[in-house]
Amino acid sequence: MNSQILSATALDANSNRKSFPAINRGPIKTLQVNLGYKCNQTCVHCHVNAGPTRKEMMNSEDVALIAQVLKARNIETLDLTGGAPELHEDFRRIVREARALSVKVIDRCNLTILFERGQDDLAEFLAEHQVEVVASLPCYSAENVNQQRGDGVFDKSIAALQKLNALGYGKPNSGLVLNLVFNPQGPSLPPRQNELEADYKRELKKHFDVDFNNLFTITNMPIKRFAAWLKRNKKHDSYMELLEANHKDSNLKTVMCRTLISVDWQGRLYDCDFNQQLGLPLMNEKSHLRDLLYQDHADLSIRVARHCFACTAGSGSSCGGALSTGSST
Repeated sequence: MNSQILSATALDANSNRKSFPAINRGPIKTLQVNLGYKCNQTCVHCHVNAGPTRKEMMNSEDVALIAQVLKARNIETLDLTGGAPELHEDFRRIVREARALSVKVIDRCNLTILFERGQDDLAEFLAEHQVEVVASLPCYSAENVNQQRGDGVFDKSIAALQKLNALGYGKPNSGLVLNLVFNPQGPSLPPRQNELEADYKRELKKHFDVDFNNLFTITNMPIKRFAAWLKRNKKHDSYMELLEANHKDSNLKTVMCRTLISVDWQGRLYDCDFNQQLGLPLMNEKSHLRDLLYQDHADLSIRVARHCFACTAGSGSSCGGALSTGSST
């Protein structure tokens, strides 16, 4: 296959659509593993359609490969996601094994999971192993959060943040990092990350005495549940036009797919979590987690399509928030 993959948009007969530029992978710095789709919440913007009734979970054989791959590839960061990754029965084993290798571990936490049955000591476990918590809080107002994530979610989220703060998370010199994630309510680009972070810190401190380290602004990806919402509301085309119109080539240098590899619950490899949900595997389509024991897949072309404009529009978007400090519009 040609080393430069043509984007899906390049093949579109509609000449008004832009083609997403061809880009290549570099060495892996982050292994992002989706442990399964089971979750205690059902969010409007969720790009994996996670929820309480989902049964897909990574098997024990593939779980055992995670630490082996981290060591073999000398990977710096293990990023655990889902669903609610904490609901996987081997979540704590995975964390322990990664931390024993001095690998940074990120837990993408929805906060309310701290109050689920069997998770009473989860916050303490995360603190003990110095796991970085990346927690979704789409707004600092109850109305907006509950609208996006469900009734009562805001109050539980605040209580969870206060519990994490009590353990030292988000506090200076504690070594316990607590980052929050903002997603827009609808088909718009996020505001400037640094300005919104200042608003979050002021409002959460003033009203709830909550502290955190950083705010990550992430553009809503037009796939799965959010794409269905866009189409129902006849906003899909205008949203895609917004993303394409605000594309910036400068963001291509730091898109997460250059140094991250995504693993699904069956151990299959993708350039990113979004490609994973669209069933677009690495260029080497049969790649599995076990293959990373022997090769790092550096220099492979990245599979791109029209949804990729969500990562390069405005200030850019990644699992670590904005890619630049410039305006989002």
